[in-house]
Amino acid sequence: MELRANEKHALDSGIAVPIVVESTDCVILRRDVFDRVRAFLYDDKEWSHDDLRQQLARSFEGSGWDDPAMDAYDDYDASCQ
Repeated sequence: MELRANEKHALDSGIAVPIVVESTDCVILRRDVFDRVRAFLYDDKEWSHDDLRQQLARSFEGSGWDDPAMDAYDDYDASCQ
């Protein structure tokens, strides 16, 4: 399989590359990215509510939701009344 330059760049950046194989939509992922995703999708671990809250908190932190400027969203409902 030959990839175009932009597809190679996407893979280098950890971005999934969509492809079609015999009319089936698929994606190509770097192995390390796939392994991280697979750990959440196919593991045998039962996720507790605390596990899920911790993962969600990490996701928020990584996305900038812990920025003090985001506090306005906490008060959004109150400002709409």
